Amino acid sequence: MAAISPASDGVGRRRRRVLMFPIPFQGHVTPMLQLADVLRSRAGLAVTVFHAPVNAPAAAEQSAAEEDYRFVTVGAGVAGEAAALMPTGGSGSDFAGALMRLDALLRAPFDDALRQALLADDEEEAAATCLVVDSNLRGVQEVAERRGVRTLALRTGGACCLVAYMAFPELCGKGVLPPLSRDQLQLDMPLDELPPLRLRDMMFSATTTHGTMATCLERLLDSARCSSGVILNTFDDLENSDLRKIANGLSVPVYAIGPLHKISIGQESSLLTQDQSCLEWLDKQEAESVLYVSFGSLASMDSQELLETAWGLVDSEIPFLWVIRPNSVQGSEQTCLPDGFEEATRGRGMVVSWAPQQDVLKHRAVGGFWTHNGWNSTLESICDGVPMISRPQFADQMINARYVQEVWKIGFELEGKLERRMIERAVRRLLCSEEGKEMRHRAKDLKNKATTCIEKGGSSNTAIDMLVNLIMSF
Repeated sequence: MAAISPASDGVGRRRRRVLMFPIPFQGHVTPMLQLADVLRSRAGLAVTVFHAPVNAPAAAEQSAAEEDYRFVTVGAGVAGEAAALMPTGGSGSDFAGALMRLDALLRAPFDDALRQALLADDEEEAAATCLVVDSNLRGVQEVAERRGVRTLALRTGGACCLVAYMAFPELCGKGVLPPLSRDQLQLDMPLDELPPLRLRDMMFSATTTHGTMATCLERLLDSARCSSGVILNTFDDLENSDLRKIANGLSVPVYAIGPLHKISIGQESSLLTQDQSCLEWLDKQEAESVLYVSFGSLASMDSQELLETAWGLVDSEIPFLWVIRPNSVQGSEQTCLPDGFEEATRGRGMVVSWAPQQDVLKHRAVGGFWTHNGWNSTLESICDGVPMISRPQFADQMINARYVQEVWKIGFELEGKLERRMIERAVRRLLCSEEGKEMRHRAKDLKNKATTCIEKGGSSNTAIDMLVNLIMSF
């Protein structure tokens, strides 16, 4: 492995600057900013983060005075239109359509912002070398290409998800997608092209039309194929087979550099205010005794599901930390837990509006995670050796949940209509049974592999070196 080139040789060559553009959702902003921190700390690269006029990263204000870490708002003049495009959350939202409309809206203002950034480079000590773009922003990427800026595509999902997206056109060509009916038997049909996935796991949204989804995935794959390399927040020991399929199928370099949250030492990137008091509460609990319940920054439930979840947690008699995000209950601005819930769980349970999830998952008291299986949550749980109860809703969550259960065998999916007895049994299965202990053991084995991969000589550490060398070669 060649040594990493310095960001500036101090003799005639200017410092290098990496441009970045995430989409304005928590699960996408977080890994992009983590990558920014890694590039700054590992290679001394300057970074400019372009961001939409909605859900601006908190670091945009915190880093305002830092010359080597800039944030540029794109599309301030279309902020109202951008806000109107943002999905409200849950499986009922057309995320694919919203992403494409947002991408189209930001193209023109990004062209202007990029032009100004490149002009400023002529007068400064840091020269732009490339744009790291979220792979959902194909239009933004095309703007950079037209201005002669090399691009790298950041995939914020797992390798298993990208492999499934790559197979989507083939499944359509065979008539497998879209399904002819929503019959249970057909939806449970295994996909020979994508073991262990079933047809239902490729149904990414209940509301997005097949045509819109096909176009969205086509543009996402174009983003990867047209880039100088694809960056994934995963690690080789976790997804080796799928990483090989991506490299062979896309014919571009692939850099598996995760888990980024274990490498990054940068600023907090949460778009919501975290309740730190839950950590003190966890300090008082026994080791591996607590179930952590959180369905991420976008997933939602209806009022009946909230009720059944509440009483299922009560009946399980297991300590729990439950995140109920504001506006996460469909059709209700305020979350009302059932009468008697607080009294029944006093001292045993805690409910917060948002939690410092990485700190929670690595806490000694946490023994299980009931999750929506967004990729960030899935990876964070794996990297801290915490087994999972899966309740996926949309996008890549079904794929991730399937891998948790069938490939890594570190959890199981809670399928069907939510009922308190089902929830009680699932919680006790994860936290109290011999099967749950075996899942925890396998999760801890993956945790050890995640730790090894970021150490000197590890696969992710080596991939970061290769990525930096590529950036410095532009």
